[in-house]
Amino acid sequence: MSLFRTKNIATMVADTRRAALDKTLGPLDLTFLGIGAIIGTGIFVLTGTGAMLAGPALTLSFVVAAIACALAALSYAEFASSIPVAGSIYTYSYAVIGELVAWLMGWVLVLEYGLAVSAVSVGWSGYFQSFLSGFGVTLPTVLTAAPGALPGVTTWFNLPAFVVVLLVATLLAVGVRQTARINNIMVTIKISVVLLVLAVGIFHVKPANWHPYMPMGWHGVFQAAAIMFFAYIGFDAVSSAAEEVKNPKRDLPIGIIASLLVCTLLYIGVTAVLTGITPWHQFAGIAHPVSLSFQQIGATWIAGFIDLGAVLGMLTVLLVMGYGQTRLLFAMSRDGLLPPALSRVHPRFRTPFNATWIMGGVFGLIGALVPLDVLAELVNFGTLTAFAMVSLSVIIMRRTHPDLPRGFRCPGAPVVPGLAIAACLFLLSQLQTVTWLAFAVWVAIGLVVYFAYSRRHSHLAKGS
Repeated sequence: MSLFRTKNIATMVADTRRAALDKTLGPLDLTFLGIGAIIGTGIFVLTGTGAMLAGPALTLSFVVAAIACALAALSYAEFASSIPVAGSIYTYSYAVIGELVAWLMGWVLVLEYGLAVSAVSVGWSGYFQSFLSGFGVTLPTVLTAAPGALPGVTTWFNLPAFVVVLLVATLLAVGVRQTARINNIMVTIKISVVLLVLAVGIFHVKPANWHPYMPMGWHGVFQAAAIMFFAYIGFDAVSSAAEEVKNPKRDLPIGIIASLLVCTLLYIGVTAVLTGITPWHQFAGIAHPVSLSFQQIGATWIAGFIDLGAVLGMLTVLLVMGYGQTRLLFAMSRDGLLPPALSRVHPRFRTPFNATWIMGGVFGLIGALVPLDVLAELVNFGTLTAFAMVSLSVIIMRRTHPDLPRGFRCPGAPVVPGLAIAACLFLLSQLQTVTWLAFAVWVAIGLVVYFAYSRRHSHLAKGS
């Protein structure tokens, strides 16, 4: 039964007071944090990939993925308002299910957040190099991509991807207040770019390009939804900010739900415009679908703005996902499941300094050395698993902690959380077999680490 020992929620909240992280975030900061995490690769890179699977019906794929996210978001909002503690689903499952499940969820989130940082850094590198080329600046070919990423081209190391992760680690290390301010400015700029794309592109839409609307049928829509789910990862990272929020019971649900709603509307609008300008089959092999569409209508003047929006858009994703990763490592270390060095808070900056730089070094190297297509599906698998587990945990918490004060209650429980679980399992079934195998290997490694180190060093095991 020690595998299913749970943490006392009052003790968890007391731990947050001892940690003394700086409480500076409000509802607008959290909404921008969520938008910063969500809008990026989904609009600027993956719309072309999704269009090849679903055609113009990619708009429906975004809706399907958004529904799965929204159902899980309601469960996240209830947990975030009830247990305002860093760690996301790791912390929540530790309180209501038990230590082994909590460890596995934390281990899965380490994969999700970390590989998301690596994957987005690769996409950022591509757009940044495109942005530099507009000024006549090119990097040595061997330093532009991971080994084997470009067929027929010798590449050794993706230098821009590595450098940008170190830059993000630096921003995260100096304090959440400064990071939030920078994130808010960049989110404002990239939303302005997305609105510019909509405002200019809508006058060049040819409705004939939307026919046939669903060339691959519902199978294509669902396949694209499983891939486009990557475009929504990040809103759950808002819950990782719980210990640095002024009024978590009110502000966290607002930030989670508002950011998801805004991003869904923008995704649907941009997808409709792009597939209305450019026939969907022309997106084959295109990594810059937005730029392609505007080149076709002769609006090349807007290409520089699009590249700037993509560079800033992906940079904010890196900031928020890196933030979620460091707070997760901090929470797991504070519970004794990881070495104590990871939960040490810098005396001046009030941030988990060691965890931040370990995140930057490890996942910066992964982004520099591993191709993008190998990373993306593993991120989706980890996210869907976490979303399903947080929904299950809400159902359990309603029974085990019925009197726990809640700033927000997931409506329609247990039906709504049950639908979230079903939606996540369905999208998981659309992923490749090799992704399932890779994920199983990661879980097996996690079990070895837990039984070799974490179980013996757990603070619950020591009675502290």
